[in-house]
Amino acid sequence: MTDAPEPTVAIPEHPRCGFAALVGAPNAGKSTLLNQLVGAKVSIVSRKAQTTRAQVRGIAISGDAQIILVDTPGIFAPKRRLDRAMVASALSGAGDADVVALLIDARKGVDDEVEAILRKLAELRSPKFLVLNKIDLVPRENLLALAADLNGREKFDETFMISALNGDGVKRLLEKLGAAMQPSPWLYPEDQISDAPLRILASEITREKLFERLHDELPYQSTVETFSWTNQKDGSARIEQTIFVTRDGQKKIVLGEGGRTIKAIGTAARKEIAEAAEQKVHLFLFVKVRENWADDPERYREMQLDFPKE
Repeated sequence: MTDAPEPTVAIPEHPRCGFAALVGAPNAGKSTLLNQLVGAKVSIVSRKAQTTRAQVRGIAISGDAQIILVDTPGIFAPKRRLDRAMVASALSGAGDADVVALLIDARKGVDDEVEAILRKLAELRSPKFLVLNKIDLVPRENLLALAADLNGREKFDETFMISALNGDGVKRLLEKLGAAMQPSPWLYPEDQISDAPLRILASEITREKLFERLHDELPYQSTVETFSWTNQKDGSARIEQTIFVTRDGQKKIVLGEGGRTIKAIGTAARKEIAEAAEQKVHLFLFVKVRENWADDPERYREMQLDFPKE
C-alpha cells in the first residue's frame, strides 16, 4: 500500500488516543480506506454493496496518537431486518466517535443516500471531516464544486481529497485524525492493528473470497461462520467454517461443478487467513441451506450486531 506511514512502535511520553468513525453510503470505499490507514488488511473489500455488516475496528498510529478506526456498515435505506441492524450499527459507531469522517464517492456526488446521511450527521456533536474519495476518476473542477456544495450543507472541520485505492492523500488524513485525538493512554498494544478476534476475521476473509468468486451469481443473503478453530501440536490450525445460503440452488452455485468453486474459494481464503494468523492453516468449508438465517438472533450475535425486534 502507498502513502500510509509505517506505524510507530514506541509508546510516547504524552500519548493521545480516541475513536474515528468512517461513515458513508455503500461502496464509498470505507473498507479500502481503513486498510490504507492501518497499513494492513483488516476489513473486507468487495465490489458487492453492503459487505461490511458490523463495526470493524482497525488501529493506526500517527505520531503520539493511537487512532481506533471504526469501519461502519454503509448507511442506506433499510428494508430487511439485517439492513436495519447494519444501519443501527453504523449510526451507533458514529455517535460514539471522537471524530466522524464522512466518505463520499466523488463520482456519484450527492444522491439520496448521501442526503440521508447528512441529516443524521447534523444530530452529532463530534468534529466532522469530509473525505472525497476516488478523486483520480473525477475532474478537479467537479471536485471543488462538490466540496463547496457539501460544506454548504454541513459544517465540516476539515475537507480531504483522496484516493483510498492508491493511497493519495491518505497520509494527510491520518495526521489530521491523529491531531484530533485527546490526551489518553493507548487502549491497545502498540503493534496491534485490529481488535477483531481471529475467528471473526477468518469468517470475513472467506466471505470476501465468496463474493469475489460469485459476485454476479450469489445473492447478498449469505454469510460465513467459523465454527471450529483448533491449534494443532505442529503449530498449525485446523479451521472449520460453514457458508450459509438461503436456497438449494445457491448451495449448488457455491459448490460448483465437481466442487471446483468451493475449492478455489477455500484456497484463496486459506492463504489470507494463514497470513493474518501467522501460522499454517488447514481450512475446511461446508455449505448449508438455512432459509431464514437472517431472522435468527444467533446469526446476529455471531456478526456482532444487535438483533432488531421488529
